[in-house]
Amino acid sequence: MSMAGNLRKVTRLGRAGGLRKVARLARRRPRVDLSHPARSPLGSSVVNCVTYRDGVRTPGGGDVVDAVERVRKQGDGFVWLGLHEPTDQEFAGIAELLDLHPLAVEDAIEAHQRPKLERYGETLFAVFKTVCYVEHERLTASSEVVNTGEIMVFVGRDFVVTVRHGRHGSLGPLREDLESDPRQLAKGPSAVLHAIADHVVDDFLTVIDAVQEDIDEVETEVFAEHGARADPGRIYQLKRELIELKRAVVPLGRPLEELAVRPIRVVDPEIQAYFRDVSDHLLRAVEQIASFDELLNSILQAHLAQVTVAQNEDMRKITAWAAIVAVPTMVCGMYGMNFDHMPELGWRYGYGMVIGVISLACLALYRGFRRNGWL
Repeated sequence: MSMAGNLRKVTRLGRAGGLRKVARLARRRPRVDLSHPARSPLGSSVVNCVTYRDGVRTPGGGDVVDAVERVRKQGDGFVWLGLHEPTDQEFAGIAELLDLHPLAVEDAIEAHQRPKLERYGETLFAVFKTVCYVEHERLTASSEVVNTGEIMVFVGRDFVVTVRHGRHGSLGPLREDLESDPRQLAKGPSAVLHAIADHVVDDFLTVIDAVQEDIDEVETEVFAEHGARADPGRIYQLKRELIELKRAVVPLGRPLEELAVRPIRVVDPEIQAYFRDVSDHLLRAVEQIASFDELLNSILQAHLAQVTVAQNEDMRKITAWAAIVAVPTMVCGMYGMNFDHMPELGWRYGYGMVIGVISLACLALYRGFRRNGWL
């Protein structure tokens, strides 16, 4: 039976004896760490459940119930449980075991939340929006540039629960980096919260650098020799994707400020200095996004101005050619009238003279328009 099936049994059993039975069922199949990018989803929402003591990963997988009870009995260490898009049934037993607030549990399951930080008693609940850059050969008016997901983090005195939504934002490499630094990890669950925040903000900066390349490409095309022919849909698409990025980045400023300044029980005081560093990086990301927005507005206005200038040039050319064509039209229209008594109708050289006058008039008009830049 899969771990997802075991967690669904939690809601039906509901008591400590039932949780024990689920724990025994979970031991029949070893847990697979799906957080690593090389792994593929196996249908279970459980990514991993690891116990840390003094910053070192304890041997053995274990299950959630045994791991939490063992940590609380010994009085040190903490449990890190990772989930990916759990259902109500799968998360109910964990919420009961760790006494998580129903409102926070609902947010973690439903997703689509703004970045925020909330405190429920002894538990801290944080929401992060993750972003990744979508590679494309050439930016078009329908290209997806930024893809977003979410990471919800429950932080308690002796546990960390991470709930991930989306196809990206894997925490496997992050877990490995933390395990390589036991001194930092020994500071408790708040060290994991800081590492996740730092990881998310670093991804912001990476995506921003990639988006800047797309903006530079569009800017170069607009200010090229035939910039008026550039596709404005690409500019609008970049602005839409930039709004998506802004929704992930900007609201995170206040939660990071609270983590960096306000004293919180489950956050180690030494970790707050690290949150200030993350907050500085986030400020840089916010400033870059604001500058991108202004730059795209300028590029769009420049493109519209180029289109207007090009249309004016076309109208001037049309007007100039219409004026030139008007001369022979007028002369030929006069002599096309069927009257018997018209000047020069019987003159031998009349036809040649009219053609010459028309040609000279058209040539004079052409040179005049050419000299004034109309042609």
